[in-house]
Order: sequence, then C-alpha cells, then structure tokens
Amino acid sequence: MSAADPRRRVPRTDVVLADPLLADAVDRLGAGEVKQAVVRVQQLVRDGRLAPERVVDSVLERLPDSASSMQPVLNATGVVLHTNLGRASLSAAAVDAVVAAAGYVDVEYDLSDGRRARRGRGALAALAGAVPGAGDVLVVNNGAAALVLATTALAAGREVLVSRGELVEIGDGFRLPELIESTGARIREVGTTNRTKLADYAEAIGPDTGCVLKVHPSNFRIEGFTSSVSIAELATLGVPVVADVGSGLLNADPLLPDEPDVASAVDGGASLVTCSGDKLFGGPQAGLIFGAADAVNGLRRHPLARALRVDKLTLAAVEATLRGPSTPTERYLHADPARLRSRCAALAAEVGGEVVPSAGAVGGGGAPGLELPGWAVALPAAYARRLRAGKPPVIGRVEHGRCLLDLRCVEESADRTLAEAVRRVSPTVVSL
Repeated sequence: MSAADPRRRVPRTDVVLADPLLADAVDRLGAGEVKQAVVRVQQLVRDGRLAPERVVDSVLERLPDSASSMQPVLNATGVVLHTNLGRASLSAAAVDAVVAAAGYVDVEYDLSDGRRARRGRGALAALAGAVPGAGDVLVVNNGAAALVLATTALAAGREVLVSRGELVEIGDGFRLPELIESTGARIREVGTTNRTKLADYAEAIGPDTGCVLKVHPSNFRIEGFTSSVSIAELATLGVPVVADVGSGLLNADPLLPDEPDVASAVDGGASLVTCSGDKLFGGPQAGLIFGAADAVNGLRRHPLARALRVDKLTLAAVEATLRGPSTPTERYLHADPARLRSRCAALAAEVGGEVVPSAGAVGGGGAPGLELPGWAVALPAAYARRLRAGKPPVIGRVEHGRCLLDLRCVEESADRTLAEAVRRVSPTVVSL
C-alpha cells in the first residue's frame, strides 16, 4: 500500500466519534446512529470522493434531525384531516401535555392518599363535561376499536342489525361486516341500499338480537330516492342501539350541517356512541365511547378493554385538547377566506405564481362533498415533487397541471418558512 493511498488518510472511527462537534448529535440520536453515518462517510474517503478533513462536516450533513424517521411537513393541500399526513394536528396545549406525560405521571395514582386511582380520570372528566348527556365515557385506541368493543360486549355470538346502506368500507380495505364478524357477532342486514325503514328493523328483531348498529356513512353520500331511520326512532325498538358517528364531532357545528354529533346521538337515545379522536375532535388517535352508565361500565369491565386501552400520552392529549384553546382543526375549518386570500397574495408576490380560488376539504371521511371556500398560490406542476423533497417537505395539491399551495392548514407563523422553501426549489424547477 503506497503512502499516497487515500485509505491511509481515513480517520479512525473512535477519533471521529470523539469530535466535540458530534457530541450533541450523539446525545440526540444515539451513538449507533452517528456511527453508521461515520462509516458511510469513511467509505467516501476510501473511494477518493471526499477529503479526510471534511469527514465531520459530512457526517453532520447526513444525520437526521431526530431519532424518528417521520418528518414534519407543511400541509398545503387544503385538506384539514389528511389521513396520509396524520389527520388532526394537535394543539400546542396537547403537545405540551404529551411532553409532560412522557415521564412519570399520576396517570393511575392518587397523590392525596398514595393509592391507586382511576386511570385517566382527568381525560374522562373532560370528555364527560363536553357531552353532559352521557352517563359515562371510555377511551380506547382508535375508532374501529371502540366499535369492536361495543359490539363484542353487546352481541358476541348474537346478531347485529345493520342497514344495507350502512355496510361501509372504513378505509385501507377494512370493511364493516368483516370487522363486526371478527368479534363473533353475526351481521343481519335490513332494508335496501338506498331505503331502510323502522319496520325493517322491527321485523328482524328476535331473541338472538344483540344490538342495532347505526353507522354514519361518512366517506360517501347516497342521493335521490333514499330514506333512513333516526337514532331516536331506533331507540324505541327496545334493544341497545350503538351509533357510530365516525368523525368525532362532539356538538353540532353550523359549518357541517350533515355531520352527526355525539351529543345529539346521546340525546337521541343511543345506548353507546362511538367516534374517532383524531378527526373533527381535533386530538390524538383514539376511540371515544359515550353512553348510558351501565352500558359503558359493561365495556370497561370487558376483558377486551384491557387490550384496547390507551397509553398515558393519549390520555394527556385528549384532556388538553378539550381543556385547552381552539384546536388547529377547528381553526382550519373556520379559516377566514379573505385572510387566506391576503396571505396567498403576499406569498405569490414573493415567489411568483398566481392566486386562484381553492376548494378545501374536511378530509378523514368527514363531510363528504363539502367544499371549504379558500385560495391558493398556483405554480408549475414541477414544483410539487421538488417541494416534497425539501426541508421541511411541503405537500401541495396537483390540479389541472398546476401545483396549488393552499394555506388553510399552514399556520400563519409558517408563511415565511413556506416562502423560503419555494424560493429554494425555484432555480431547480426553472432549469428543468
């Protein structure tokens, strides 16, 4: 091996790891992650593609920002509850609560007497206060889990009556009949796809009926010659009614007139009402269950409840979502179109592009077909891919051959960050 061989100049791994410039990265990411980056950079030196004195700088350039592979993105799609982007964005209060709960907390401990206490009592009290008509509440790990627990406790080995028009697919290939049948219950379809009457349910009820399930078809609409049965009507049948309202709207919102809410379902007489926590509720992924005290207590005591229970971080986020200020979800849904247009005009003036009308959407299966009037900055379609590859990644919407940047779900404080992200990719797009 000659003296000029670049392999002789490769700095030793232990020497590089001991460099003070990498100390913060080791504390933040762990020695293993940093060592892998060092090994990759050392190979570049061996190949003659990197000068030895550039090793530490090159390692720093290649290290991720955090130990998680998930990257924060700017959601410029105009879709408030974008499933692929994690649905609801947590409020600052909820984020702070999650951080505080990451250590030791009194999640199941009474500080006054030093004994075991009801798990997540703060979150449960907040939920009960938000829907006073409910006799009790329970939190499990997602909306599907809430529905599975309810039907298992009420109808395992028995029949669940469901309208044919409500046998929905809830996403990612999961279908309601298969979900219910996995609990050991049997689906009994009533009515037709477009019309179901109270008499259809009444005629199907028998000694094997465990419950009636009312499902809000949240991700599609059937129009025309249709009819369905209300929760209040179903409650007259004398069997438990489980209402899956889906999107987690706790109380009616004039912006969403066709979206069912938990409080109305409880007041209508449903024994149990289930919904998701990471949709219109505006919180973390969770399954929220409201209803009559005896029915909810039956779910809480069921063995399956232990397998579906949530952790301390979720409980903290649920409570803070309710007790804290308005959630990002609520603010994005009710964003002022005039203010959105003003922000878009400022962005367009800085980066180029055209201000155009943009129809935002609720997303997450909520309020299908409802358009949220707003505005966006239109850029050439090639921007979309370049912006996704940036830091931070910016996710826009490609429509009619243009990349639209809708600011509805971008915090106003991030407008400068967004403008800088667009400017960074502009030269590369122009050069295509």
